[in-house]
Amino acid sequence: MNDAKPTIRILKDHIFKSFIIALSLVAILPLLFILFYIIRNGISFISWQFITNLPRPVGETGGGISNAIIGTFILISIACILSIPFGILTGIYLAENKKGKFSYFISLSVDALQGIPSIVIGILAYIWIVKPIGRFSALSGGVALGIMMLPVIVKTTEETLILIPDSLKEASLALGVPYYKTILKIILPSGLSGITTGILLSVSRIAGETAPLLFTAFGNPFMSCNIFQPIHSLPLLIFTYAISPYEEWHALAWGASLILIGIVLTLNIISKIVIKKWKVQF
Repeated sequence: MNDAKPTIRILKDHIFKSFIIALSLVAILPLLFILFYIIRNGISFISWQFITNLPRPVGETGGGISNAIIGTFILISIACILSIPFGILTGIYLAENKKGKFSYFISLSVDALQGIPSIVIGILAYIWIVKPIGRFSALSGGVALGIMMLPVIVKTTEETLILIPDSLKEASLALGVPYYKTILKIILPSGLSGITTGILLSVSRIAGETAPLLFTAFGNPFMSCNIFQPIHSLPLLIFTYAISPYEEWHALAWGASLILIGIVLTLNIISKIVIKKWKVQF
């Protein structure tokens, strides 16, 4: 009778673990189905010509999406230049001033900014930049995406720096190191993996955004690197081609979707590698 109790307990443990594993598999099933469907429909269009050529008019076979790929990276670069410095500095301030009223107000504002729908940010960027300039542009698209990146960078920087022990900063200050050097050479490098991960995740978030670009970048069927002119991007190209009545454009949209998913997954994998390689233990 007593020997049966451990056996029953072990059996219950196995059943519970099996239940958790089954639910975990259910959670990742949508991702697996999405990847399978996009790869099945888009893999046949991936080629060097598809990546390096410009789109062709309706009725002509072939063509590529090089303008959308270059445009996507230009938009991401503009967004990073605008949001990373402000995001990191704001995160440092919030981590260093945890109990101040101004910190509470900034933290609340960042949370509210994170909840604003992307299409609303696109409309605001249209009013602030597109209307005064008088044309759609990569700059306005980059600003809209930069605003979307900002809350993620601020929060990841703050949460990363809060985990760094105060003794590290106190030891540096006790040795006579100025406060700004302590932040720049001790605190920031210690949280570099978390900050870098936040930046990569924020880039992954904006890489597939379409709504704000409809009001700002607008799209361009030609190759353009001028940030003051309309520019194409992968999400815009997928949206435009997917709602078109032409079958060949639908096929190109599947190929572009696979490229975009590949970029996002690559950024996520890099962020995992950064966490593993650069993580600082305290």
